[in-house]
Amino acid sequence: MKSKIKAHTLNILNGMAIGIIVALVPGAILNAIIKPLLPHAPFLSFVLVLTSLSAMILPATSAVCVGMLAKFTPIQTASLALAATIGAGNAHVVNGTITANGSGNVLNIGITIAIAYILIIFLGKKLKDLTILLLPTLTMLIGGGIGMLTLKPVNQFTMAIGLGIERITGLQPVLMGILIGICFAILIVSPISSVGIATAIGINGIAAGSANLGIVAVSFAIAIAGAKSNSFGTTISHFIGTPKIQMANILAKPKLLIPSIINAGILGGLGAIFNIKGTPVSAGFGLSGLVGPLADLDAHPHATIFHLIMVVILFIVLPIALGFISRYVFTDKLHFQKSDDLKLDYK
Repeated sequence: MKSKIKAHTLNILNGMAIGIIVALVPGAILNAIIKPLLPHAPFLSFVLVLTSLSAMILPATSAVCVGMLAKFTPIQTASLALAATIGAGNAHVVNGTITANGSGNVLNIGITIAIAYILIIFLGKKLKDLTILLLPTLTMLIGGGIGMLTLKPVNQFTMAIGLGIERITGLQPVLMGILIGICFAILIVSPISSVGIATAIGINGIAAGSANLGIVAVSFAIAIAGAKSNSFGTTISHFIGTPKIQMANILAKPKLLIPSIINAGILGGLGAIFNIKGTPVSAGFGLSGLVGPLADLDAHPHATIFHLIMVVILFIVLPIALGFISRYVFTDKLHFQKSDDLKLDYK
């Protein structure tokens, strides 16, 4: 029984992680390239529309990936996607018109998928010939409906976490940088949206810079720690895309996050010392799409050569160095973790 529960849980978490990276990677790769070109080539704006649409269907892509891992039938998988889309919270009715924006509340998407998943498992083959008619409807009404009901309390829970982080921003700058870096390192590998938290509380300036550096730290630390067990493409997707792809592994073994937390604290504190900044919109992205470093450069339009060098060191050089150091200490010497603990299999 326990093994079945674990298998179903891993299906949901791994499927969500894969769906997240599939939906968000196009934007992570293209947005940073396209935006500087828009003044000279405005016709490229359609690419940003495409990446926005890609992000908006994150609930459905996650549900489809979950269904595939669970070996669901096409009808079951599509029904799961219906529920996830309804429970995401990124669609709103305004004057009788449905509008959608963003990728939704990731935590509530997970809750909705879990409810619909259980419903599909429970119904199994009981509907027989009526499956094609009843399963999508029941999954939409029950799974999606409960997801709509949980959306408000989940949003409130997310906001409470954000308010807790907001209090940290009033501390002494270096201490604040350390704690903010650690908080966002934890958020980025959890079912909670780091970007959602950042925009909700309006985190700005040095706090936003430290948030990005904390995410960069965990991205490289986890990527390097699991590099021997993962393909090259999977490894670099941790920082080009998002380290949230490790959500299932981290939640199964939370201790795997300890080396990353240490690195995030170091980078977050250094970010405060060297005046690395960001905005509420940029915080929560890390190195993905070069959003973190570009936001800092926007905040320092007359940056010195020294500052430019520090941006490269803090966002790329030092995270890589800390990643290899933490792998040497925690994997090779202390045997605290293994590369296989962070293995991702997308076959």
